This record gives sequence, C-alpha cells and structure tokens, in this order.
Amino acid sequence: MSSPSKRREMDLMKLMMSDYKVELINDGMQEFYVHFHGPSDSPYDGGVWRIRVELPDAYPYKSPSIGFINRIYHPNVDEMCGSVCLDVINQTWSPMFDLVNVFEVFLPQLLLYPNPSDPLNGEAAALMMRDRSAYELRVKEYCQKYAKPEDAGATAEEKESDEELSEDEYMSDDEMAGQADP
Repeated sequence: MSSPSKRREMDLMKLMMSDYKVELINDGMQEFYVHFHGPSDSPYDGGVWRIRVELPDAYPYKSPSIGFINRIYHPNVDEMCGSVCLDVINQTWSPMFDLVNVFEVFLPQLLLYPNPSDPLNGEAAALMMRDRSAYELRVKEYCQKYAKPEDAGATAEEKESDEELSEDEYMSDDEMAGQADP
C-alpha cells in the first residue's frame, strides 16, 4: 500500500491532468486552489469559483477541507467563510474517494441538489423553500457578480473592496431585510 504522501501526490496530479486549473499554495501539495465551473443546466452554469483545498496529513484516510473563496449563494455553503456542508466530505469520506471525485461528482451534486433542511446559509434555504424561482434568480445574480471567470483569481475581500454598491442595490437589500418570513 502506498504512503499518504504518495497518494496525495498521485491524486493531485490526476486532478491537474483532468483539465482543472490548480494553483499550489507555498509550493506544497497540501494546500491549493482549484477553479471549479458550475454545472451546466443549473442556475450556477457559467459561474467559476476558486475552491481552497487543504489535505490533512492523514489524507486519504481523512477527508480534505473544501471551501469556496469567491461568494456563492447556496443553502449548504456559508456565504461569509465559504465552508461547505457536504456529508460525503464531512462525514462519510472513504479512502476510495479521490480529489477528482470531489470536483466531478460531489461539488456538482451539491450545487444541483441543495439540501435546505440542513443549511449553513439560512436565508438561502428559506428563499429556496419559499420561492424557488426567486432563489434561482438570486443564484444567477451572485454568479454574475462574484463568479465570473476573472473572479476565480480574486479573493472575496479584493472583489468587495473594488466594488461600490449603487443606491438601487442598497435599496433592494434594505427592502429584502425588512420582509418577514411567512
């Protein structure tokens, strides 16, 4: 059986050869960014996210840590820190899985089939359950605002400091904040 470091190296190379843009952090193989494209035929289609991946020393026996760097509107992703609520990664991880599974199966499934009953973003979950079309519209707005291909290279803080909200956007945010959930 191969050592965790060889498996880490093999899985990372396999991910790179699967046409994912991978940026190593500090020239190591334990932390890196992956550019992830939203699944087609979904409200996330056309969006590109920069995903931070941290592999623990015990990888593949322990799951990787996955987080969105640029903002995404989704019930199972914390809007502020980007952490992901995904059972396969957080609880049922197996050494049989690899990094390609994360980006070709697990994350697309998360975006295609959100679980509003186990939210990290309660506002997104409530909107999804109350008004699916309004939820999908908000997802598309976030994609256009935060997940353009050029945004995958910028951190959320850099993106927000470069933007100024128009008076209309302030109004719509205030109006939304004033509405009570039924």
